Amino acid sequence: MKNYVIITESTADISQDMVDEIGVKVMPLAFEISGKSYMHYPDTRELGIHEFYQQLRKGEKSVTSLINTEAFMEFFEPILKEGNDILYISFSSALSGTYNSSLLAREELLERYKDSKIVCVDSKAASAGEGLLVYSAAKKKEEGLDIEELVDWLEKNIHKLCHWFTVDDLYHLKRGGRVSAISAGIGTALNVKPILHVDDEGYLIPMEKVRGRKKSLHALLEHMADTYNPSMGQTVFIGHGDSIEDAEYLANIIREKLEVKEIVITQIGPVVGSHSGPGTIALFFFGTGR
Repeated sequence: MKNYVIITESTADISQDMVDEIGVKVMPLAFEISGKSYMHYPDTRELGIHEFYQQLRKGEKSVTSLINTEAFMEFFEPILKEGNDILYISFSSALSGTYNSSLLAREELLERYKDSKIVCVDSKAASAGEGLLVYSAAKKKEEGLDIEELVDWLEKNIHKLCHWFTVDDLYHLKRGGRVSAISAGIGTALNVKPILHVDDEGYLIPMEKVRGRKKSLHALLEHMADTYNPSMGQTVFIGHGDSIEDAEYLANIIREKLEVKEIVITQIGPVVGSHSGPGTIALFFFGTGR
C-alpha cells in the first residue's frame, strides 16, 4: 500500500503535541492584528494564543486571509516529491474558500504527478471539530485503512460530528454578521449567551439563548446528552478562547453525566478566534447526527 500523508490547516486548532502524536501535517494560516501580520502554527511560534486574546480584549481587531492556490501547491508538492499520496481535510467550505483553493491546487499538481493521489475532503467542520475529525482519521490510518477506505469512512461520518458552542461576548459575532448590532447590545446588557452549532452543510447556526455563563455551559452538555453516541468513539474535544477554567468546568460536568473515555481540551487559535472572540467554549463529539 502506498503511503499517504494526512494534511489539515491551523483552523483545526490542534496542539503541536497532538500533531506530533498522530503524525499529520498542518498548513499555517495568516492573520493580522495591531497592524502586524502573523502565521498561526500549532506551536504558536509567532504569537502566543493568550497574547492574541489579550489584544482582542484591549479592543484590537484581527483580520484573517484565505490560503491561495499557490500556497497549497507549495505545501503539497514536497510531499508528492517524496512519493506520498495526500489526504487533505479542510475547514468547512461554508465558512471559507480554503477547500476550493485546495481543489485548484490538486488539479494543477496532478498534471505533474500523474501517478499520485490527492484527495481533498470538505470536513464541513470548524475549529477543534475539524481537529477531532483529523484526529479520528489519523487513528483510522494507524489501524491500517488505506486512503480510499479512509475517505469512505470520512464521507460516512462527517455528518455525525457534532459542534455546539457558546460565546462570552456577542461583539465578535456581530462583526461577522451572525447577530445584529441591536441583539448584541441587548444580549450583552442582559447577560444573554447564544448557543450555536454547525449544521450538515457546515454553516454556523444560532439555536437558542440562555441567561448566564454557567447555564450556557450546561446547555452544551444537554445538547451532547441528546445525541452523543459512545459507540462512535469516546474521545471528546473542548475548545476554548483563553478560558481554561470554563473549559475544565464543562469537562467535569460531562464526566459526571456521560460515558466518556477521553476529553481533550485545546485552545481556539487566532484564525477562528478572530471571529468568535475571547471566552468562546466549543464542544465537539460524535453523535447520531448534528
